[in-house]
Amino acid sequence: MTTPACDAFIDDVRSRIGPRGVTTGAADLTPWLTDWRGRYHGAACALLSPASTAEVVAIVEASRRHRVPLVPQGGNTSMVGGATPGADGAAAILSLRRMNRIRHLSAEDGSAVAEAGVILSDLHDAAAGIGCRFPLTLGARGSATIGGLISTNAGGTQVLRWGTMRTLVAGVEAVLPDGTVHTGLTPLKKDNRGYSIDQLLIGAEGTLGIVTAATLRLAPAIVARGVAWIGLDSPHTALALLRRLERATTAIESFEIIPGDSLDAVFRHIPNTRSPLAGQHPWHVLIEAVAMDAADESPSALLERLLAGALGAGLGDDAVIAASEAQAEAMWRIRDSLSEAERAMGPAVQHDISVPVAGMPDFMIDGAAAMERVWPGTHATAFGHLGDGNVHFHVRAPHGVDRDRWYATDAPAITRMVHDLVVAAGGSISAEHGIGQMKRDELQRLSDPARIGALRAIKAAFDPLDLFNPGKLVPLASASGGS
Repeated sequence: MTTPACDAFIDDVRSRIGPRGVTTGAADLTPWLTDWRGRYHGAACALLSPASTAEVVAIVEASRRHRVPLVPQGGNTSMVGGATPGADGAAAILSLRRMNRIRHLSAEDGSAVAEAGVILSDLHDAAAGIGCRFPLTLGARGSATIGGLISTNAGGTQVLRWGTMRTLVAGVEAVLPDGTVHTGLTPLKKDNRGYSIDQLLIGAEGTLGIVTAATLRLAPAIVARGVAWIGLDSPHTALALLRRLERATTAIESFEIIPGDSLDAVFRHIPNTRSPLAGQHPWHVLIEAVAMDAADESPSALLERLLAGALGAGLGDDAVIAASEAQAEAMWRIRDSLSEAERAMGPAVQHDISVPVAGMPDFMIDGAAAMERVWPGTHATAFGHLGDGNVHFHVRAPHGVDRDRWYATDAPAITRMVHDLVVAAGGSISAEHGIGQMKRDELQRLSDPARIGALRAIKAAFDPLDLFNPGKLVPLASASGGS
């Protein structure tokens, strides 16, 4: 339901950017009002789709004139409700999907300038065309956009070697809440002009500015890769295996740990998947090694040599190395399907958490046992990026529960317990998905007053009218706990 302010705002925007960039039909808006997991449902007065930075400026200026909030949205793959508008319908969704040009691509300087709506897999393809690659990937690469990845400081499966988006972004262009444009695309090795606006915008979830483009660091294309699947007895053995490999080579880019029950869920719910190993194992590890020089040892041969020694030392029970690209892709498809398979298993609360790497094996085992002990009938499991201390810790509801009732009653208490365990272990309640609306109150409850005060002060300085993605990331001053 629109208001006079919304109607005037929509007319204003339509006059500035044209009818193609303004969508108001209820049926057309519906797909963009629910988050990827189906946990959050909102309403919006319009879906705005600018085609240029100038049109984003026009929208922001109209937002200020009419006091209509904006909810930036890329591929709508947020795991924490960060791109879902509120239920009151007072905000407009600002979709960056039409801004999908790669403005610059250079193997010589190893960089790309991509607009916010560029889909990650399209950037991968473009970089490959010039003999380079953008070394960040994740399961949603076919829909996740560059602007969203920057705004959530996304990680993925190559953080072990290349880091998060924060390390891969060399410059940002963004429209700020006052309608000015931050033009930071020039990639400078040294820049000591005070606060880094780029770094403030990375991970800000659209609360401080609308990212319209970014300069991204490219890496040389790989000449070969090797992918291995190992069955082993515990996360402790997996970490010992990782440390042994790290001492022997710098070629390891991905090291993913998967529990046996999560693997079984993939085979039950994802068509055309099967186990790479013949036997049953409590835990599994997926490893990828790469070579960027034809003179380097073949990654498959490297893995075969190193894993033979590791298994001989008791750091694994069985292993197989992909003999073809098709086999390698089949292994990665299993890993990329874990969240989809877990979702098909029924109601669950998912936690994207990190703890110090050395403490992760104990956390995975002891944390899961504690959850199942306190919440009988639940099943807790963890999978993900062991090498950088980030796993996805899921707690599945008991069989046969009423989904909505469980989400309203037990799930919040379960999440509080998980987060308490994480903080006690010296970790973070959000490793790569962001805070969004899902974790905002928990961020306040578990953060020190200095952090909360700084977040609020920065938000107020950039966006005093609270028009950029309101209700996300920054805890409300009236929320309980914290400060």
